[in-house]
Amino acid sequence: MELQRIVKTEHADLAVTMHYPEKEGKEETLPLILFCHGFTGNRIGADRLFVQAARHFSEAGYLAVRFDYGGCGESTGSYGDGGMEQLVRETRIMLDYTLSFDCVDLSRVTLLGHSLGGAVAVQTAFRDRRVKRLVLWAPVAHPLADIVRIIGPEAHREIIAAGKTDYLGYTLTGRFLQSLADSHPLQETRQIRGDVLVLHGAEDEVITSESAYLYQRAFWLRSDGVSDKEILPKADHSFTGQDVRRRLFGLTADWLHIHDPKNGEWNHYVI
Repeated sequence: MELQRIVKTEHADLAVTMHYPEKEGKEETLPLILFCHGFTGNRIGADRLFVQAARHFSEAGYLAVRFDYGGCGESTGSYGDGGMEQLVRETRIMLDYTLSFDCVDLSRVTLLGHSLGGAVAVQTAFRDRRVKRLVLWAPVAHPLADIVRIIGPEAHREIIAAGKTDYLGYTLTGRFLQSLADSHPLQETRQIRGDVLVLHGAEDEVITSESAYLYQRAFWLRSDGVSDKEILPKADHSFTGQDVRRRLFGLTADWLHIHDPKNGEWNHYVI
């Protein structure tokens, strides 16, 4: 079952799609996966990445929730006005909303972030202990450098000179760039207690797979918590292609199942 909702915040009305698994047998609480889309993206994802993923995970028994950040997709607001902190705030508002439902198991809460959404997911988990696990798909490791490389030098110069630029119909401001410069997700990994899975495409030319190694190394420095990584061959930034996505969804679902606290004792999942 798929439901469309609007979650009202101080600065924007967030468009939300919730994927409930089909009920089988007795009622029980559900594990949650909350998607965090990337830079100027939306809850559908490139080539319907998040739609396909959410349906796959709901069939596996998860409540999968997709939403548009303010100013993206069908949400109101202006993207980037409040910088990275606003993206983190909106993610936490979505946690407030989804965790208010009695059907959600509070011990099985996963943030799944793609690209810049990966960095947002990390920074949210750093601030919010309700997040129990992280799944990072092609995550941004250095927000300012990565996003400046994406928008290009001309747009970057215009922001420096004029205070803003038009990028694909989005107004990007100096405040947004400064928020990226102030964001250091790799430095926040040591305070995150939950288990982490990082998946990256070997042929990703937008955010290279070096990011996956940086995150794994950073998470390894923690005193506890599992950190696993896999580089997917023939996969680009959006994990284009049916075979690639089957592997992406399968690896993610298998890892979540192995590290599900409801499964009792588990063996370390090594990639």
